Amino acid sequence: MSKRKKKLFGTDGVRGVANADPMTSEVALRLGRAVAHVFRQSPRRHKILIGKDTRVSGYMLETAMASGICSMGVDVLLVGPMPTPGIAFLTRSLRADAGVVISASHNPFQDNGIKFFASDGFKLPDAVEAEIEDLVFAGSIDHLRPTAGEVGKAFRIDDALGRYNVFAKNTFPRDRTLDGLKIVVDAAHGAGYKVAPEVLEELGAKVWTIGCDPNGQNINDGCGAMHPEGLQKKVVEVGADIGIALDGDADRCLLVDERGEMVDGDQVLAIAAHQMSREGTLRNDAVVATVMSNLGLEVSLRDIGVALVRTPVGDRYVVEEMRRRDANIGGEQSGHIIFLDHNTTGDGLITALGILSIFVEAGRPLSELAASMPRFPQVLVNVRVKERRDVTADERVAGAIRDIESGLGDRGRVLVRASGTEPLIRVMVEGEREDEVRSHAEGIADAIRESEASL
Repeated sequence: MSKRKKKLFGTDGVRGVANADPMTSEVALRLGRAVAHVFRQSPRRHKILIGKDTRVSGYMLETAMASGICSMGVDVLLVGPMPTPGIAFLTRSLRADAGVVISASHNPFQDNGIKFFASDGFKLPDAVEAEIEDLVFAGSIDHLRPTAGEVGKAFRIDDALGRYNVFAKNTFPRDRTLDGLKIVVDAAHGAGYKVAPEVLEELGAKVWTIGCDPNGQNINDGCGAMHPEGLQKKVVEVGADIGIALDGDADRCLLVDERGEMVDGDQVLAIAAHQMSREGTLRNDAVVATVMSNLGLEVSLRDIGVALVRTPVGDRYVVEEMRRRDANIGGEQSGHIIFLDHNTTGDGLITALGILSIFVEAGRPLSELAASMPRFPQVLVNVRVKERRDVTADERVAGAIRDIESGLGDRGRVLVRASGTEPLIRVMVEGEREDEVRSHAEGIADAIRESEASL
């Protein structure tokens, strides 16, 4: 591998096409060696946990990662297909020094990714990721080669999914059940395909499943949180009370109400925050969300005396701000919802259980609960670019943004940002009239395309 400085980590770990740089066995092995070195800071025996989603390339990367870790004298705990939040939980529960997730989340099956949790179950800060990245490319630990009995060993944790099942169920109030509820679960043929239906059935619900038959190549394929149309149809077809859509690694959750309408992460935050505020369990009267969250969430929270604190896009930035402010709920419109009283990262199953608990107590349809948040029209346009860059440095783009912001005033927002995982510029415009908002978003997108064509 070239020792030239490169950028590995994006918004959420390392991600790309499996078996193409940087998602190769060679890079995975070096990442394993680097993370083992970073977390092996004392003479005791160390262990790092590895879990994955259902992609066929997970076998290749898991083996390479485990080899790299063991080659540094650190043991490996293998848990197999497991939701990302389950890996965060098990990293803490099993007293591992770090946790590794091999998953590309909502991306198609040909992609894969690698992200890390520290021993406390939280994602690594930028500084630690930078240290790992430097070790991968610098070659400064190539000479470290434990031998004989100092080489690490790998162990499979056979009851890992059962442990997470119990952990998730324990977040649901013991005085409530799901008896009589009809629920449809779409697990995107991903990591939650087994545990999500199992937990809901054990709590008493009648469950229908779609997207729960992974074959290594069908993850997120026309199903799950990225493609909820089949779930919406199934909820109406069977007369279900609620539909639950997970993504490939089950750290995000979108819901479908009894009418087949989507309930996104902003609405989930509003429902949960209103309930927690009434109960007196909402810490510091604050909810943390990203710059992408709808203005309606801000208005809904303001009405009950709760502040909305915004962060850059990325659930780990939400978590970091939550910890700084001692807030216990936050999340993203995309369905990453963090209940810090329960887990250290977005957890699709725990999110669903939290809303189901409110649903059972309220005795009202999900559509009524979701109506507590007014929704401002919001249009998102993605513009493909050759590489991520600050497009606002181009006066054509900057001028278009200034003109639109001036016209919207305080009744709308414009946000232009580079994707953290793909070569895209995301243009978001929010306002009171959808036709006007769409026209504005396309106007900015056209300016970006002109800028790209001139390069």
